[in-house]
Amino acid sequence: MIEDPPGDTGPSMTSHRPYLLRALNEWIADNGMTPHLLVDATRAGVQVPAQAVSDGKVVLNIAERAVARLLIDNDAVSFTARFGGVSHPVVVPISAVLAIYARETGQGMALPDDPTGSHDEPTPPPADLPPDPQAPGRRGHLRVIK
Repeated sequence: MIEDPPGDTGPSMTSHRPYLLRALNEWIADNGMTPHLLVDATRAGVQVPAQAVSDGKVVLNIAERAVARLLIDNDAVSFTARFGGVSHPVVVPISAVLAIYARETGQGMALPDDPTGSHDEPTPPPADLPPDPQAPGRRGHLRVIK
């Protein structure tokens, strides 16, 4: 990785994570495979049906045949999908996406942290909550959609 020399105050770049996500999604789909996202469902802004979450994480099939209106922009992945036969809107901030991979082969990528320090940086938990997301008493940031 090339780093700016000390004292260089050149223009900052946007997060590379959404660009990697879009490219890998296209690569997986172009190879006839099924793209899946591994998502940290405890992150603020994640909107998925609570029953889909296990151990604070959720795996989402984002193949064209599985979702409607898939949009991967620089801030979030959004689409509508069926869970248990019921259609739900899904929103996943880019910072909550941990990995994208092909279901059939497991090939893909764990998304790297964002070195730009942009809004994709994880926010620390409030002081009154335990730092371990699996600790008892921790409430998720999910919104139940009926």
